[in-house]
Amino acid sequence: MQPVIRRYDAADLDAVIGVFLRSVREVASRDYDAGQIAAWAQADRDVWSRRRLDRSTWIALIDDVIAGFMDLEGNGHIDMLFVNPPNQRKGVASALLDTVENAARGQRLAVLDTDASITARPFFEKHGFQVVRSQDVALRGQRLTNFRMEKRLIAV
Repeated sequence: MQPVIRRYDAADLDAVIGVFLRSVREVASRDYDAGQIAAWAQADRDVWSRRRLDRSTWIALIDDVIAGFMDLEGNGHIDMLFVNPPNQRKGVASALLDTVENAARGQRLAVLDTDASITARPFFEKHGFQVVRSQDVALRGQRLTNFRMEKRLIAV
């Protein structure tokens, strides 16, 4: 079943936070240790509310339930892409990325970039992103590795 993609609405906040927390705890935990997951799997509701509304965010629905979400900042940065664990490998992330790429092209953005986790790196590589550099990020007393990745949308 293909997910239905729509724009984020403020009423989606709690469900989106739930998707994020489950995804980090249940999926990213394959690549990060317990301390790193505990540092990462936190969400300040007020900060999240502001961030979801200050950038374009899309929701993927399967059977009218939020299966994943993705955002796009005005400069072409993808800050978040998370899929609920039961909906992994069902085309949710790909459908969201297609939507984001179309929006970016519509805004005439030349490049998309993201800071992909170890877990997300293969997905982004499969979709044409290339690693620019490995990064060691400090987060609440933990060090996490991620990858700055880019995808050129418009030939220079």
